[in-house]
Amino acid sequence: MPNELVYSGKYKLTDTVEGSPLNAGELVLSPTRTYAPVIKRILDEYRSEIHGMVHCTGGAQTKVLHFVNDNCKVVKDNMFPVPPLFKAIKECSGTDWKEMYQVFNMGHRMEIYVCPEMANSIIAISKEFNIDAQVIGHIEEGEKSLTIKSEFGEFNY
Repeated sequence: MPNELVYSGKYKLTDTVEGSPLNAGELVLSPTRTYAPVIKRILDEYRSEIHGMVHCTGGAQTKVLHFVNDNCKVVKDNMFPVPPLFKAIKECSGTDWKEMYQVFNMGHRMEIYVCPEMANSIIAISKEFNIDAQVIGHIEEGEKSLTIKSEFGEFNY
C-alpha cells in the first residue's frame, strides 16, 4: 500500500487533542464502557415501564427512526456536549455536522424511552454506576421524524 494512503489525518498518535487529557492514539483506542450492569439493574426494576431502548451504534442518532411509529416525532434538544474525539473526526474528515449525527453516536450511546415521571429514577440508577445520564429529549405526536438541536445547529431527518 502506498505510504500516502496508510494514514491521511492530521494527528499523529502522540499528538494532543483539544479538550481531551488523552493523546490522539489513546483517545481512539480507549475502550468503550459497557452498559450491561446498569441496563440489567434498570430492566430488573423497571422493565414494565420501558417503552423502548436504543443503543446508538450502527445508525447513530438517527437509529431511533427504525423503531418509532409513523406518528412519532422524536426531538433531541438536550444532548450531551460532543466529545473531543468526534470534533477531531469532523475536523479531519470535513464531514458536516448533520452527517456526523447520522454516522457516529457523538458520545451519546444509549437511550431509554420512558414516561417523564420515570426519568429521574432511571438517571439515579445510572449515576450509581458513575455513568452520567440526563433527559435528552421527548417524543411528540406528528409525522415520523427526528430533530436534533445541538451546539452545532438544528438537524432534521
